[in-house]
Amino acid sequence: MVIKVYIASSSGSTACPPEPQIKKQQQDVLGFLEANKIEFEEKDIAANEENRKWMRENVPEDRRPASGNPLPPRLFNDSRYLGDYEAFFEARENNAVYAFLGLTAPPGSKEAEALAKQQA
Repeated sequence: MVIKVYIASSSGSTACPPEPQIKKQQQDVLGFLEANKIEFEEKDIAANEENRKWMRENVPEDRRPASGNPLPPRLFNDSRYLGDYEAFFEARENNAVYAFLGLTAPPGSKEAEALAKQQA
């Protein structure tokens, strides 16, 4: 299982720099994953047309905006869509990021402790 985070950099030749809010959300997701030593692949949709096409085609219809294309950051576990920044943020606030990502929470993490309390 590989966590894939679709982002938009400003390095794409035809792409504009991402909006400040999008850039902050991307940094928030990537920073959390790095800080918690969660392995992931960063997929840049601004610099790679294949990444952009794949992300847009694999966000479920009911998770797309009413108009326009889905915007990054978007998270996948292999090819399974996990959610956007709002879904990630909600999972983080509820100490449920590992469950959100489809991963097992490591022993000693807040999420593992919360699960142990629920099962007790």
